[in-house]
Amino acid sequence: MSIRKTIDVRGAFCPGPLMEVVSGIKHSDIGDEVEVWSSDQGTIEDLPVWCANAGHELIEKTECDGYWRLVVKKGK
Repeated sequence: MSIRKTIDVRGAFCPGPLMEVVSGIKHSDIGDEVEVWSSDQGTIEDLPVWCANAGHELIEKTECDGYWRLVVKKGK
């Protein structure tokens, strides 16, 4: 079963949100999911690239009311 933790970085700007995700993933186990709430457009563009390069999977990207909800599954 995957553990899902939420990182709320709404209102923060790049590179802050990505650094919070990196930290959250680092402290998770393989298969765990980290849910990210971000209002920064840079996060929407950078997070999928980082996931691909770091061996993780972006499993969800949903636009909500004024922010984005992204879910990353730790791959390694």
